[in-house]
Amino acid sequence: MKKKISFLVFVLTFMLNALVYSQVRSVTNFNGSWQFTKQSYKPAGSVPNIKWQPVSLPHTWNKDDVMDDTPGYYRGACWYTKKFTPSEIYRNKKLYLYFNGANQQTEVYINGKKAGSHTGGYTRFCVEIDQYVSLGKVNEIAVKVDNSFNEDIAPLTADFTFFGGIYRNVSLIAVNNIHFSLDQAANGVFITTPEVSTEKASVNISGHIVNENNTKANLQLLTTIVDREGKVVKRVTQSLKENSGAIDFKQEIPDLQSPHLWTPEDPYLYKVASKLVDINTGKVIDEVINPLGLRWFKFDGEKGFFLNGKPYKLIGASRHQDFKGLGNALPDSYHIRDVKLLKQMGGNFLRVAHYPQDAKVLAACDSLGILASVEIPVVNAITETPAFTQNCKSMLVEMIRQNFNHPSIIIWAYMNEVLLKPKFGKDKPRQQIYFLHVKELAAQLDSMVRKEDPSRYTMIACHGDYNRYKQVGIVDIPMLIGWNLYQGWYGGKTADFAKFLDKFHQDYPALPMLITEYGADADARIRSLQPERFDKSVDYAVDFHRVYLKAMEERPFVAAGIIWNLADFSSEERAETTPHINSKGLLTQDRKAKDVYLFYQANLLKQPFLKISNWNLRAGIADSLDHNVSTQPVLVFSNAKEVLLTQNGKSLGNKTIVDGVATWDIPLINGSNKLIATGSYNGKSITDASEIRLNMVPYNLHSAKATAININLLLGAKRSYTDNDGGTWLPAHAYKAGSFGYTDGKAYQMAGNGRQSYGSDRDIMKTNDDPIYQTQQVNIKTFRFDVPDGKYELVLHFAELTADKPGVALAYNLNNTDQKEAVQDRVFDVLVNNKPLLTNLNLAKQYGPLTAVKKKLIINVKGNAGITINFNPLKGEPVLNAVQLRQAK
Repeated sequence: MKKKISFLVFVLTFMLNALVYSQVRSVTNFNGSWQFTKQSYKPAGSVPNIKWQPVSLPHTWNKDDVMDDTPGYYRGACWYTKKFTPSEIYRNKKLYLYFNGANQQTEVYINGKKAGSHTGGYTRFCVEIDQYVSLGKVNEIAVKVDNSFNEDIAPLTADFTFFGGIYRNVSLIAVNNIHFSLDQAANGVFITTPEVSTEKASVNISGHIVNENNTKANLQLLTTIVDREGKVVKRVTQSLKENSGAIDFKQEIPDLQSPHLWTPEDPYLYKVASKLVDINTGKVIDEVINPLGLRWFKFDGEKGFFLNGKPYKLIGASRHQDFKGLGNALPDSYHIRDVKLLKQMGGNFLRVAHYPQDAKVLAACDSLGILASVEIPVVNAITETPAFTQNCKSMLVEMIRQNFNHPSIIIWAYMNEVLLKPKFGKDKPRQQIYFLHVKELAAQLDSMVRKEDPSRYTMIACHGDYNRYKQVGIVDIPMLIGWNLYQGWYGGKTADFAKFLDKFHQDYPALPMLITEYGADADARIRSLQPERFDKSVDYAVDFHRVYLKAMEERPFVAAGIIWNLADFSSEERAETTPHINSKGLLTQDRKAKDVYLFYQANLLKQPFLKISNWNLRAGIADSLDHNVSTQPVLVFSNAKEVLLTQNGKSLGNKTIVDGVATWDIPLINGSNKLIATGSYNGKSITDASEIRLNMVPYNLHSAKATAININLLLGAKRSYTDNDGGTWLPAHAYKAGSFGYTDGKAYQMAGNGRQSYGSDRDIMKTNDDPIYQTQQVNIKTFRFDVPDGKYELVLHFAELTADKPGVALAYNLNNTDQKEAVQDRVFDVLVNNKPLLTNLNLAKQYGPLTAVKKKLIINVKGNAGITINFNPLKGEPVLNAVQLRQAK
């Protein structure tokens, strides 16, 4: 009897679930059990010798090849297939495959028949498949995705990797024949708030319903607004009696009293539930839910940005969507975590750049209180074809309609640095025509945005060539102008930044201005006691951001400062110290905080913050007066007024915090240095602890014990480096008696490169420690170690930094054309204590240019001879990139 009752309960539960399922839409995760191939495939056909790889979505085929030493990465067509057996539960349903993102041309086939296609790699799209599906049978879904270059599809070029694949989630959506429209992959309901104040708010709701029953619909539209606690605030009903086809609707809710406003400090969200009810049966046949944030905002050319009538300085970052080891195929939690990291930094703004990103990003902005801009990927250049223009317009409409209801969004943008390296540079009359077409496209896109969404602002982000954008007329088109400025990085000095701000504001006092990009490369492994432009040190980046943030804070007319970038991101064509990575992030590509992130926390957070610099692995030469210590600066970041620092229990005194930073010159000892910083913020005590591990290099090698000698030195450098095995490297210096160093020569500098002031920016083959090989001493004569007698391991590192093969002149590199520095015909011998180590060494010929070469030698030092390395030129100038010395086992 119990079994019969249990079975009856099971049947009733199943029927109830089926009834609910049949009434409203369902969304089913469709990420699992896909097959992938790069080979050509014919859907539902017999194609022999296809090698399939099982994958789950999100997936990209470029996560590995963008990081190898081979230039370029696969850009072409690939196939995904999946077997699917739909049950009878889908009978009389409309079925859609909903793609959150596939880059960049996609075709969808069901059982060999083409069901739909989409152009564009960053907006969502859906394909109706019910007419091709056989219920109760095995169906094949085949998806062709192609990320090949196409001159009619933006982006054409950019400083980021164009990963291919179905790199975001896919869902199967089932709806009734009458449902809210899925046109443009939006949810068919659009919410505006034409009036919001502290006293009351009005809410307008409009949208589209699709009736595919071929009969008149007798419907009721029920809209319910609930607050955060689930309490019903408003409920509005509307009768709809329409013929089959599209049904447009509008609802006005004029009098929400005492609304709870949405702010970054209190991101209060209401929910708007929109239900379609069949009046004849009383059943709900479709439902969608949208967020509602009640706020009002404006930009002012003189005073900046205002939210709910209060001035806000917008400070935040841009974000790319990739992660170390994953490419751009990220789980939902990774998108959400990035927004949380921005919030934890104290930021209040996210520039979703340079393309629309996963839906989870803006949902996180809504709930965490981050204001946002979103843009389509018209980057660097355009193509003067109707197809390109149409694709841009389609992307724009999709972006706006899909993201319309996010209260975090205040700006729609549609161009970035579009005059960076304009076409037809050698044909000025033709270039003027090109400029005219760029302006025409900008005007068309701007008009489309204002028509689609009059409630938000339009924006173009421009690079620092003010005169060009002014002459072409770009500055006069958008409601807001963004400037991507890198004075003191790609060229000029950091002091030039403030001059630019003042000049533009003087010329356009009524036009609101945002700094949409600024930043400096910061390789987390590189530090410097003498930071300089393009050394890629974290320390230069901290100095850079300190100047920029102060200049923006002092100028109310600068509405926003948007750091480039939240985290390091993939840019396959880049080389430099982190090949294939743009390292301007406040976080590493796997989201570890750099000191620059700590700097912003100290300046932006409104709760107690105190953090010691994360430069924890160091090397240093013992001081000349006290051979037991190496005095080095240590930074502490805090929003306290004053901080006390102790080292191994001994007080180092108090320091006043200036611009969020204080610096102590600390006598570090060999090995462990335990630091504790303490302070207070608004009466609350705050503390942080850290440990610096120091590899001490003796001041006088000759008097040191051989066991104390463990030296890694970079030639032609002023920066320190922590390699991928945790080894610390110091910059070498000219020879000093009793110590070590080189004689003669000069630091290598790339010829004919007006931007790169530090070593080489080329990718070095056969190493993951490029900074070891990207600097060198040219025309070096000797290198000496005045070490005591003993057995040592000596390692010499070389790389030929000149190369006939040109390096790519990236679009952002305005002062540099394709680099082709004639390979030097250099041949030299290397002798160690007058014994030949290398003879007739020709790096380019024997190993190839831009290739790491390492030579190791065990040497017994006797008779107080020390170690002398001689470089004897046979042709050209000898070079040395790095040298290591340690006691041999």
